[in-house]
Amino acid sequence: MRTGLPFDDVLAAAQAGAAWAFEVLYRDLSPAVTGYLRLHGAAEPDDLASETFIGVLTGLAGFRGDEDALRAWVFTIAHRRLVDDWRRRGRRPQVSDDDALLEERRGGDVEDDVLVRLGAGDVHRLCGSLPVDQRAVLLLRILADLTVEQVAQVLGRSAGSVKALQRRGLRTLRVALDETSPGRVGVGAHPSAALRR
Repeated sequence: MRTGLPFDDVLAAAQAGAAWAFEVLYRDLSPAVTGYLRLHGAAEPDDLASETFIGVLTGLAGFRGDEDALRAWVFTIAHRRLVDDWRRRGRRPQVSDDDALLEERRGGDVEDDVLVRLGAGDVHRLCGSLPVDQRAVLLLRILADLTVEQVAQVLGRSAGSVKALQRRGLRTLRVALDETSPGRVGVGAHPSAALRR
């Protein structure tokens, strides 16, 4: 918890209806939830994130667990809202070509702005190259910072299935990175560095 307050105190206050405590939970989790929804091609990621946190608010009184369990629970709700959105739209999820896919923070430094834009484009392209199930696993592992077991819970799969999807997704990313940057050294190790838990 970034506030410096113990998680148990914030959770108890949020469950008792304290608006400040729910706001702390929201500020801590909403950027990752919205990013997960955006990179999965949600038509209205901010709206789905709002729906997710409405679900969190209504179910929070019954939640039991620690901070990691809360994170997994919130992403389970977000994933279900995403699947519902796909069903409503009646098609398979696609990563949008919208330039605003990743939030850009322009700060007046042209070089930084260009690097941010190139980075967002690369992330967009790489996520788009992954099959939906591999993308879900990698985004939940990296953006949501969930363990393999928590990802399995969110997606309703076995831990072995999640590990296999993670390996295949990392292999796909490695190939895509090698194709776009053949002169880069050590590219093969880069995508998996964040997933060594």
